Amino acid sequence: MSTFSMHTHTCGELRASNIDEEVTLTGWVWHRRDHGGLIFIDLRDREGLTQVSFDPDIAGPEAFATAETVRTEWPIKVTGVVHSRPEGQANRTLATGEIEVYASQIEVLNTSRTPAFQIEDDQELSEDIRLRYRYLDLRRPTMMANMRLRSNFTFAIREALHKRDFTEVETPALFKSTPEGARDFIVPSRLQSGSFYALPQSPQLLKQLLMVGGVERYYQVAKCFRDEDLRADRQPEFTQVDIEMSFVEQDDVMGALEEVLADAFLSVGVQMPRPLRRLSYADAMETYGTDKPDTRYGMELVDVTKVFEQSGFKVFSAAANTDGQVVKCINAKGAGTWSRGKIDKLSKVAAEFGAKGLAWIAFRADGSVNSPIKKFLGDSEMDGLRAACNVEPGDLLLFAAGERIPTCEILGGMRCHMAKALELPLEGHDFLWVVDFPLVHWDDERKAYAAEHQPFTQPEEADLDRLESDPLSVGSHTYDFVMDGYEAGGGGMRVHNAELQMRILKLLGFTEEAAREQFGFLLEALEYGAPPMGGFALGLDRVCMLLAGADSIREVMAFPKTTNGNDLMSGAPSAVGDRALEEVSLRLL
Repeated sequence: MSTFSMHTHTCGELRASNIDEEVTLTGWVWHRRDHGGLIFIDLRDREGLTQVSFDPDIAGPEAFATAETVRTEWPIKVTGVVHSRPEGQANRTLATGEIEVYASQIEVLNTSRTPAFQIEDDQELSEDIRLRYRYLDLRRPTMMANMRLRSNFTFAIREALHKRDFTEVETPALFKSTPEGARDFIVPSRLQSGSFYALPQSPQLLKQLLMVGGVERYYQVAKCFRDEDLRADRQPEFTQVDIEMSFVEQDDVMGALEEVLADAFLSVGVQMPRPLRRLSYADAMETYGTDKPDTRYGMELVDVTKVFEQSGFKVFSAAANTDGQVVKCINAKGAGTWSRGKIDKLSKVAAEFGAKGLAWIAFRADGSVNSPIKKFLGDSEMDGLRAACNVEPGDLLLFAAGERIPTCEILGGMRCHMAKALELPLEGHDFLWVVDFPLVHWDDERKAYAAEHQPFTQPEEADLDRLESDPLSVGSHTYDFVMDGYEAGGGGMRVHNAELQMRILKLLGFTEEAAREQFGFLLEALEYGAPPMGGFALGLDRVCMLLAGADSIREVMAFPKTTNGNDLMSGAPSAVGDRALEEVSLRLL
C-alpha cells in the first residue's frame, strides 16, 4: 500500500512484525478510555483500527494533556512506537489485536460536533437519520466494507471485459426522449426554447448505434435514470454495466458474459458455476411462478388441475374445466402446524399478489386435516393431492385457480413469502439464466401490446409470420441473469433490420409517422449495413446488494434517495428561482 506524508501506515495494517517500529497514524477517534493516568484511544480509518495508548511518562505532559481533550470522531495524527500488548490482553477479533502504539506525539487535525448517532455497526438507527447524515453513516465499518466491495467488483468487471478486447465508450447523459418502459426525467434546453433533453433510461439505442459504427465489443459502467415508483431494490438513478457485441449469435454473447461474470465474482470470493443452468421462461413460470426464481429452496408449484375436474368445490372444478385455466398449489412444509388465525392472515398476503381469496388445507401433525374447503372434497381428491404434493403431517397446501399466468404469479409470490416466514435456509448464491421470453404481452391498462423486454428485441425467426396475426405466440432471443431470486441482469439479440423494426413498433401501437419521430435516427442507421448484434446490462447496485448480504440497494450506494425520491442530506429535489425557470422558458402552474 502506498504511504503518504501524513502517515506511515493505515490503522488496519500493523502486526507483530512491526514491533519496535516508529509509526505515524491518522484517523478518527472511535473510542476513548481514560483509566486515570493512562488514556487509550481506538483510532479508526477505512482499513481498520489500532489501539493507541498515552502514558505521560512516554508521551510527555503536553501530548498527554492533548489526549485528555480529544473526543469521539475527532480526526487526529499520532506518532509512536509499536509494542506488543501485555500478556493476556491481545484482542483476537482484531487484525491489529496483538499490538498497540505507545504514542509520543499527537496532533488534533480538527474537532467534531457530537455525532447524531454512534458510529457503530450494531446501532438501531432509522434510515432517515442515516441518510440525513450519510457522511457519518459511511464511516461505519459495514458501510465502508460495502463501498470497497462495490469498488472491487466494478474494477474486476472492467478488467475482465478489457482482457477480452471490449472497448469502454461513454454515451451522452443528455439525449432524446425514447420510451423504454418507464417515465423519463426531462431536462429543458435553454438554447432551444420549448425543447427538452431526457436523461437516459439506459444506453440501449446508443450501444446499438455503436455496433453499426463498428465498435464490435462495447461496454460502459453507465448511470441510468428512470422516473418510476421506488422500492428496496430500485432507485431513480442507478448503475448498470452495459455490454454489446456484434457479428455474434445468442450463445456467443451468453458464453462471453459467463466468462466475464465468473471472473468478477471470483474476485470477491464467490464461485459461479459454469456453464450456468438455463431455464425457459415458460418452465420458470410453471415451476416457480416467477421469471426470476430463487432455486435454493423447493416449494415448487404443482399443477393439480386434473385432481379437481370432478370436484364438488365449484371454484376449482370451473377452472379445471375451462380452457386456459388451471388449479395449482404449493406445499409449505411445516406451516401445517400454524394456528387457524395465522393461516387465515395469509389471505391478505395473497391479495397483494392479485388473489381474490386463498384456499388452503392444513395437514396437522396428529394426522387430522383442517381446511375451510374440506367439506367440498372427497376421498379421491384428498388422495390425489397427497400423491401429487408429497403430503406429510405438518404440511400446508396453498391454492390458486384461474388463468395460467396470474395463477402462477400468485403462488410465486406466496412461495417467496412462505420461504421467509418459515426461515428456510439459503446457502451460498444461486445463479441461472432464464431464456426464451415471449416477444410481447398484452397490457390491460393501455389496451395494447407491450414489449416483454424492450422494443428492439429480435423475435424468433420461425415465428415472424405470426407477428401480426398472433403476436402473443411469438418468442424472442432473450436471456435474464438471475441471482438469488432477483433479476440481476438482462439482455437479448437485437433487431438489425429496419423493416422488421418498423413492424414491431407498429405492433406496439406506433404509427409510422410516430415511429420515425421517436426512432428515426435508429431506423435510418439500420439501413446502413447494421450487423447482427446482441447485448446485456447487469444491475450493478442490485448485484452488490446481494454480495453484501444487504436487503436494499441503498446499502451499497454512497448517496441514495428515499423511497419518495428525496435526498435527505442535501434537501433535493428543491425549488429553483423564477429567473432559472425563465431562462428555460418554464413557468410553474
